Amino acid sequence: GIKWMSSLEAKFEDAKDKKPTAEKLERLRREKINRFRNQHKINVQGTDLPDPIATFDQLQKEYKIHPKIMENIHAAGFRVPTPIQMQAIPVMLHGRELLASAPTGSGKTLAFCIPLLTHLKQPRNKGFRALIISPTRELASQTHRELVKLAEGTGFRIHMIHKAAEAAKKFGPQSSKKF
Repeated sequence: GIKWMSSLEAKFEDAKDKKPTAEKLERLRREKINRFRNQHKINVQGTDLPDPIATFDQLQKEYKIHPKIMENIHAAGFRVPTPIQMQAIPVMLHGRELLASAPTGSGKTLAFCIPLLTHLKQPRNKGFRALIISPTRELASQTHRELVKLAEGTGFRIHMIHKAAEAAKKFGPQSSKKF
């Protein structure tokens, strides 16, 4: 037979049948993330990528970034992450490898310095624990400045070595064997 119902009843029946399934909720979440990436011109490739962040405060909530580092980020005047920071920081905090490209002045240095300090967790007297190699002295100086500002008050010692002879004087003649 034929089932007669008003258009209002039909809408109610349709709504009852469409319970949000886990797959549908996941698809909607993915669509929202893709819209966010498109809006900020973030292009990513890979599988099982972590979601981008929209604010620096998310780092504290989701990744338990050291409170002093968060304080230093805000003190440096950073309010909203740039697109490279939105996606690169979560990728690196998940321990994933990353190859990123972004224009000069887009915040790449901060994008890799935050995860670097987070992975080191706390200072230790074990010599050099991280090494950043820069192609130019100017870029090395910029990276050094950013890391010093970011690590202020955390106990990390940040050094810039640009001549082997100076390194031997600064860290002792046995430093090349020790480190």
